Amino acid sequence: MKILVINGPNLNMLGKREPEIYGQETYADLVDYIQEAARETGAEVEVFQSNHEGEIVTKIQEAYGKADGIVINPAAYTHTSVAILDALKAVALPAVEVHLSDVTKREAFRQISYIRPACEKTYMGMGFAGYRQAIVYLTGQYGQ
Repeated sequence: MKILVINGPNLNMLGKREPEIYGQETYADLVDYIQEAARETGAEVEVFQSNHEGEIVTKIQEAYGKADGIVINPAAYTHTSVAILDALKAVALPAVEVHLSDVTKREAFRQISYIRPACEKTYMGMGFAGYRQAIVYLTGQYGQ
């Protein structure tokens, strides 16, 4: 199974940006964690990060016919991007939304997810472990 993992704006700043919310681990640590979770499930994973909405839309579109599923942490675009929602709907691949923090316990504007209607599941507030859960879900290895 091929899974595309997409990370949105500012995730490249993990370890520096608001460590009280996002922790001390770096983006490189996150990529290593995702790759290990993929190895554990036998999935092939491609990890992509961009601070630009259009690049994320293009990457989703490029997944059509190439990936079996998408794990996406759209970060701030969660709350603003109809374009990312439309791209996910257009490719119609199983998708899982992930957030490092529990957005339900944060600012009011973070309560809206434009992305969620195109996703089968959402994992939030689990830190890096949310990515593992998303990969496990997409590979059908529930409960592991």
